Amino acid sequence: MTEGADKDVTDESYSGAVGGLPRLAPGAWARWLNAVQQGQRGALMPWSAVMLGLGVALYFALPVEPGAAGYAAAVAVMVLGIALSLRWREVMGPLGLAVALVALGVIAAGLRAHQVAGPVLDFRYYGPIEGRVVAIDRSASDVPRLTLDTVRLDDLDPARTPRRVRVSLHGDWPGAEPAPGAIVMLTGHLSAPAGPAEPGGFDFQRHAHFLSLGGVGYSRTPLVLLEDRAPGAARLFHLRMRMSAAIQARIEGQAGAFAAAVLTGDRSGLEAGPVEAMRDANIAHLLAISGLHMGLLTGFVYAALRAILALVPALALRYPIRKWAAVVALCAGAFYLALSGGNVATERAFIQVAVMFAAVLMDRRAITLRSVAIAAVIVLLHRPETLMSPGFQMSFAATAALVGAFGALRGAAWLQGWPKWARGVFALLVSSAVAGAATAPFAAAQFNQVAVYGLVANLLTVPVMGSVIIPGAVLALILWPLGLSGPVWQVMEWGLEWILGVAARIAALPGAVEQVPTPPGWMLGAVALSGLFVLLWQGRARWVGAVPLLAALLSWPLAERPVLLISEGGRLVGLWQEGARGLSRDRGEGFVARIWLENDGDAADQAGAAARPVWQAAGQGARAALPGLTVWHGSGRRALEEAEAACARNDLVILSEAAPEGALRTAARALSAQLSATRPPRVTGAMTVGLAAAVPDPAPGVVAGGIGGSVGAAVTRTVTIPPSMERIGETAGQTAGAATHAQPAAGGPTRHGGPEAVDRPKAEAPCLVIDGPLLAVTGALSLEPSETGLTLITARMEQGRRLWSPPEAARQ
Repeated sequence: MTEGADKDVTDESYSGAVGGLPRLAPGAWARWLNAVQQGQRGALMPWSAVMLGLGVALYFALPVEPGAAGYAAAVAVMVLGIALSLRWREVMGPLGLAVALVALGVIAAGLRAHQVAGPVLDFRYYGPIEGRVVAIDRSASDVPRLTLDTVRLDDLDPARTPRRVRVSLHGDWPGAEPAPGAIVMLTGHLSAPAGPAEPGGFDFQRHAHFLSLGGVGYSRTPLVLLEDRAPGAARLFHLRMRMSAAIQARIEGQAGAFAAAVLTGDRSGLEAGPVEAMRDANIAHLLAISGLHMGLLTGFVYAALRAILALVPALALRYPIRKWAAVVALCAGAFYLALSGGNVATERAFIQVAVMFAAVLMDRRAITLRSVAIAAVIVLLHRPETLMSPGFQMSFAATAALVGAFGALRGAAWLQGWPKWARGVFALLVSSAVAGAATAPFAAAQFNQVAVYGLVANLLTVPVMGSVIIPGAVLALILWPLGLSGPVWQVMEWGLEWILGVAARIAALPGAVEQVPTPPGWMLGAVALSGLFVLLWQGRARWVGAVPLLAALLSWPLAERPVLLISEGGRLVGLWQEGARGLSRDRGEGFVARIWLENDGDAADQAGAAARPVWQAAGQGARAALPGLTVWHGSGRRALEEAEAACARNDLVILSEAAPEGALRTAARALSAQLSATRPPRVTGAMTVGLAAAVPDPAPGVVAGGIGGSVGAAVTRTVTIPPSMERIGETAGQTAGAATHAQPAAGGPTRHGGPEAVDRPKAEAPCLVIDGPLLAVTGALSLEPSETGLTLITARMEQGRRLWSPPEAARQ
């Protein structure tokens, strides 16, 4: 053993051994911690974005709004972290700043949520809708859609009127053409933004909150123009739409709409078919003005201007032409940002290139993980909500991975002897592969599909975008006033048609798209943090992060989906049997059905899922069986006529309307009261309640509230099914609702139902009832049967406890 090794073993820092490993004395921990931090010196700055992002994620994961006390605590933690980092700089400096940044993330997200808060409709509105056009795009149903501000609604107090509403224009649309900044009026339906389609799913309420959308809906009436755009109003919006129209006049068809989307941000001319093909080919990122487009545009302007200035020796030898070119490129990016409408993705991309060119102006290396982290910090402080968006996740995942990969390849001796063209081809292959691998988990989790030939599609299209489309757009803009842009538009059209053609052909290949189920929420976080550890940590210990990364990815296919899903409106129920979900209806709630099937990793449509032999028609409803109980689903008012008879034959009855007065209404209220009475602490948790116990009966017409909330904060309730049918106690002179249950055999739960089911006498206790008013409080539900009961998971925590979650009255 060497002398150094002997010294290590006998050092007073060690006070013994545990399991053959040396044990550190209390004072040695500080020295060990300092040594670890010294080993990361110079590489800790990128972790600031990670810590800030953790704070933002923590805010959105909270089940309730922090309130004044919560924010005061966050401020105190932030101050304490800064104080620790200043007092014990060598030992606690980085850790103290990390704690402070997490607290800052919580504060920034909360501040932003309060800044954008506005009125939300608390009822279903139908009537005149008046407002100013601030955005024009297309909806998921491929119809024009308007976003209006300065909204006026008939007989509604301005204090209760939403700041903005979004209206899809269905029908033949024979009215006025919508124009930027114009005051328009139409007659339509509006309601509050809907909650998640299932517990843990995408929360449109939260998304709409940060867009200041207080109402969404549709209209089938003509659009009426009340007032033209005021002089000087919405200049950039007006310029964008004029340029979009001019571009589409020069390049016809979907190629022109594609060009308008890429150059101006106006996607209103794009049809659903080409967009879907590009998504299936994994090149939909070419449509959004994001980091790729902003980088290509500013990079081309920078390189071209620098090359032109270098042709003048008097300038190149005496002046910093590199910085001049950077300033012009930055101005070009700012104009591109303003012209495209300044949406979140474009804004994020501009911040990234602005940080890069700022480094050039300060004579620093432009593309480093440090610059990526600075851009991420700026974006998170400006718009913390973008952390939850696929655009942020995929953009920064790709950028960080590319910087890390090419940083590792920088100076590689084995590349030096390659020809320049070979190095270029290699760089293209590496960039496509690395970016694809980095974004694949996020794309699969967010869109529930994997584009099998995505790498091929990107290799065939991204070079065309970078060498033809973006440079052509800059040249066309320069030559346009001179009337010489015609040939450039023609070349651009060929490039655009090539990209659309590649998308269509690859999307049409057999097996081009593989559906994948939605992973648990923790899995994506584990993938992100593990990947960041591998990328940012210095030394061989970084590969420790590969273990949880691989474990999360390998456990993805093992993710279990909910057995029974109930939509928020109660008009659709989905039952998982034998590896597929059967739907109770083949029409209605089409958006919810699509979300459920996508999250299952199922390529079937609603009609196909409803045709599966899971549900059988039963009068005005549908009936299905799962281990231990049968389910009857009735949608609409007609189903109420058969609800009582269905309750006598089944264990669980699901209604979209309020249950009929009498035993069924009492049973629904009893379940609502129990869910409300057994609220867990202000964190998600499971709780078992027995329906055989007496529960208070709410006053007539009152639905017990208290369940609901936001994605990431779903609430779990376990409702126990007793082994035998029995009534629950008498309350207020009435028989409170009780569940009718399957009686498990000695060997465990039984499956019953179908044609062999035996009708129960009507005199027996009513079944378990979930009706419309209950779902108005809980949001969408998932149910998991077990030997001990039914586990109910709600899509929302308590209504009104997050800023984007409206009060219970809004859901009634």
